[in-house]
Amino acid sequence: MLPADTFTAILANPYVATLFWSAATILLYLAAKRLYRRFPKWWLTPLGVTPLLLIALVIGLNADYSGYFNATHWLVALLGPATVAFAIPIFQQRATIRRYWLVLMVGVLVGSSVAMLSAWVLAQLLGLNEAIRLSLLPRSMSTPFAMTVSGGIGGTPDLTAIFVVLTGVFGAALGEVMLNWLPIRTALARGALFGMGAHGAGVAKAHQIGREEGSIAGLVMVLVGLVNVLAAPLIAHLLYRPYGL
Repeated sequence: MLPADTFTAILANPYVATLFWSAATILLYLAAKRLYRRFPKWWLTPLGVTPLLLIALVIGLNADYSGYFNATHWLVALLGPATVAFAIPIFQQRATIRRYWLVLMVGVLVGSSVAMLSAWVLAQLLGLNEAIRLSLLPRSMSTPFAMTVSGGIGGTPDLTAIFVVLTGVFGAALGEVMLNWLPIRTALARGALFGMGAHGAGVAKAHQIGREEGSIAGLVMVLVGLVNVLAAPLIAHLLYRPYGL
């Protein structure tokens, strides 16, 4: 087995680093996904387990984040096509949108406002600096939208991605608990709860509950992203105007 320092020297080659870190990311995700299928516990979701495994690997090999990011930037670049692909569920659910457009829009607007205001209040209470505050603001959107918004309002997209993961993991777990305590009977309401509160992780959880719930959750997640791409810069300006924005 190669010593960590020797392996680090090998990874200095950009082609080797790209191949190694890309393969490691994909394989660890597949392993985490397989583990989650066998033990479907919220704390074992691939969205949370994979980053932890990658962090352990980076530390174990005495590597650094910038080296990992440079080697896997092509994966991040795929967020662009993923964002465009979100148009597909909107087209597929056009009948649902026509039927429930008012309920959906009110829910998305209220939910998005509560999410961003709660992020602002939390940041205020914890005394977080400006960069972290702005990175925390879009935490309730799916990753492609959140990173785009974060960069546009002066936040740190990479940090926002971490907040998105945490929101998704804990939101999906909390949503499951809420379904057991609240009288939420319709598939529309159950799906919207997960799509609004836990974006991608919530959509996966909603699909476990039912096909219709999963479809609604996906639709709401996309609508939240589209609305917030437009609304977040305005809200950031209104909330953080005292900080020079």
